[in-house]
Amino acid sequence: MKSKEYSVVIGGKTITAVFSDLAEQANGSVILKSEGTVVLATACISKDGKDNRGFFNLTVEYMEKFYAAGLILGGQYNKREGRPSDEAILSARIIDRTIRPLFSQHIKNAIQVIVTVLAVGESDPGILGINAASLALATSDIPWSGPVGAVHVGKGKNTEGDIAVDRYIPNTGESNYELDLTVCGKEGNVVMIEAMAYEYGEDKMNAALDLAMPAISAIEQWQKDIVSEIGKDKKDMPAPILPDSVTDFFAETVGKKIDAIFLKEGESPEMGKARFHELSDEWNALVGEKWSEDETLASLAKDHLESALDDLVHIKALQEGRRADGRRFDQVRELSAKAGGFADALHGTGIFYRGETHVLSVLTLGGPEDATLIEGMEIRGTKRFTHHYYFPPYSAGETGRVGGINRREMGHGFLAEKALVPVIPDKMVFPYTIRLVSESMASNGSTSQASICGSSLALMDGGVPIKRPVAGIAMGLILNTKNPSEYKILTDIQGPEDHYGDMDFKVAGTREGVTAIQLDIKVGGVPVVALKEAMGQARAARLTILDVIEKEIAAPRADISKNAPKILVTKIRPNQIGGVIGSGGKTINAIREKTGAEITIEDDGTVYVTGKNGAADAALKIVLEMTHEYTVGEQLTGEVVKILEVGAIVKLSEHADGMVHISELAPWRVTRVTDLVKEGMKVPVKVVGVDAERGRISLSIKAAQPDFFPKPVETPKA
Repeated sequence: MKSKEYSVVIGGKTITAVFSDLAEQANGSVILKSEGTVVLATACISKDGKDNRGFFNLTVEYMEKFYAAGLILGGQYNKREGRPSDEAILSARIIDRTIRPLFSQHIKNAIQVIVTVLAVGESDPGILGINAASLALATSDIPWSGPVGAVHVGKGKNTEGDIAVDRYIPNTGESNYELDLTVCGKEGNVVMIEAMAYEYGEDKMNAALDLAMPAISAIEQWQKDIVSEIGKDKKDMPAPILPDSVTDFFAETVGKKIDAIFLKEGESPEMGKARFHELSDEWNALVGEKWSEDETLASLAKDHLESALDDLVHIKALQEGRRADGRRFDQVRELSAKAGGFADALHGTGIFYRGETHVLSVLTLGGPEDATLIEGMEIRGTKRFTHHYYFPPYSAGETGRVGGINRREMGHGFLAEKALVPVIPDKMVFPYTIRLVSESMASNGSTSQASICGSSLALMDGGVPIKRPVAGIAMGLILNTKNPSEYKILTDIQGPEDHYGDMDFKVAGTREGVTAIQLDIKVGGVPVVALKEAMGQARAARLTILDVIEKEIAAPRADISKNAPKILVTKIRPNQIGGVIGSGGKTINAIREKTGAEITIEDDGTVYVTGKNGAADAALKIVLEMTHEYTVGEQLTGEVVKILEVGAIVKLSEHADGMVHISELAPWRVTRVTDLVKEGMKVPVKVVGVDAERGRISLSIKAAQPDFFPKPVETPKA
């Protein structure tokens, strides 16, 4: 095996790149190692693009292998890795979002990058995966304008010290970060950001970004040095030249109408959207007629309209200070918020409108047993808060496939989830399992950020005691790539700005600070100064949205929905757990069957009882009776269930009884037990002795109530 190694130290940790002939059939491959974590990245390009359907064909896969963590998972009959975990899909999305902008979109050949986690140690395999993908592409013969550097900046909950580069805290299913920031960059600019924070102020987020940039530059330079030594010559794949016949025909026809698609004051946003579609339909029809015999030229001609519209959006913004829909650059579209009132059967609802983007968010509350069990390569545990996002075809006024979940929906749902996690109450305060579902009903602009707003409304409507509502906004950028210092920041991007703009910068948070960030770009990089400006502009928009949300519902409702299950909590001694569960779960299952409630017992003895219509109360009563520890001096009422010569057995509960000795029946001498008590009689008793080892409880009626039995009248002696 031939191999060569290169190392660099980042954040006090050594990263080693190993280039070998292990995956020699790939166009590019590398193994990256750090602190016991090992990932393999490969990059391949197809021989030709003859089967291309007219778009840039890039696929990215992130493969988790259970052996990487020394685990054998799966069912009894299948030990293979199944479908990708949520974590794997999200990691693949992050790699894709990082590398995609650095490809020339004219390439028709299929390109595939696969990152495989071979071993999990102390370093983050996700961050190594981004850098490995960059190195595999940069050293290959695939045309790509990298490399890029990626770092993680983090601070764990309750950890000492400041935020640090490459501080990796393994995920256990619940959030254990105070700051979890991934930044990718190139040549001093930012390419991708993914972040969750516990209400970090904009200044703190900017400081974290500044901390990341030198480390990114160091990784990037390290990769450039490797490429200069062992990198392959790139394939020659020049962009096709558009003939004058196309540009002239365009200018003679739809080119004259292109300026009119920008809205004038007072015109409906729907008019602008319709004009874009009408122009596109008209041009495509003309192209189809003129170049019906030349598919290649027809495809180039259709792409020319997209290029012209892209130029138009940039020229209007940079030179004329105009947006496609006529708004100010910092203006948020019309807002509307509604908490509750959608359907009585639901536990909580929120409806949020921002312009033509409309989202319905629905809350469902369950018991601890409804928490999601996670068993993956890195993550093992339970998850009690989940946000799911759905984007049906009608949301965009289209038809399409329904069912399943795609990467985009998963990514949007997880972004909203991260934004909300910092305000979700602790389990000890609110023991419910919480599921939010956001349905995108109409889309023109960021539905993920609208989902955050709708979810805040639903949580408060459902009586979930969140710290504060969270709102999100999508920021855009129009950049002069020839002079990056010339740019315009756009608040609340929609339609053409999303499609033809250079940045989609989503920022979510509360009044106190930022809780989540996601950055995607379409250019080679965004200046840090522009991101900082966008961060400040996003805060102003966020506060405007929060004003609308809080006007509708200022705080969580005092009570949860009557349709939500009731959860009661108690604590028993750990050595009592076995008794409540019973052999093979027989006892606890009997309680469930009898009451209809669900019972969850944790290792420390915490018991959660969940049910509706009195079921939780009934089940808790049984558990308390089973685990009640009687103490001397305790007074109760019991039923006489058995008569003995020396006393009476009194039932204290379904699970305990005690004996009243004949001498403890009354404050006088009793000849026969039956002179005073009968089976079925209810009597007051006081605990006068407990033998824990033998499980015996001694009771006294005379100590509980001396005059309970009337004293017999003495018969005078003859």
